Amino acid sequence: MPASVRIGLISDTHGLLRPEALDFLAGCDHIVHGGDIGNPGILERLAELAPLTVVCGNNDREAWARGLPETTLLRFGPVALYAIHDLKELDIDPAARGVRVVVSGHSHKPACAERAGVLYINPGSAGRRRFSLPISCGELVLDGESVRPRIVTLVEH
Repeated sequence: MPASVRIGLISDTHGLLRPEALDFLAGCDHIVHGGDIGNPGILERLAELAPLTVVCGNNDREAWARGLPETTLLRFGPVALYAIHDLKELDIDPAARGVRVVVSGHSHKPACAERAGVLYINPGSAGRRRFSLPISCGELVLDGESVRPRIVTLVEH
């Protein structure tokens, strides 16, 4: 594993992949999409930037999305990352399973909090604006066991 790894986080695109999101994710070593993708073209475009891992969102119900997993577990050196669309559906104890980071989407609300040694991060929505919530993406910079999260607002009101 290189000295540091940058993992781009995006969720809730709902069929809209903004140029600002592509610019932010450029240069990532890996990208995780937290679901509610909207169409397969978004996955194709993101996969051009970096290796891509996705989970199915509650709105990803068309034929192209049938093979997408509901959850996935990734390992980046010593750091285990668990992705799920809706955090309320989390059916594991991340700390007990050795998971360091849980990535989710669904709420469209960017959030980052650590509980019991587990970092929970929701990059918010990078797609169509919902209510007055920001348009955002996130990233994790991993350096050994160190995890530095960041959420970035892409489009101001």
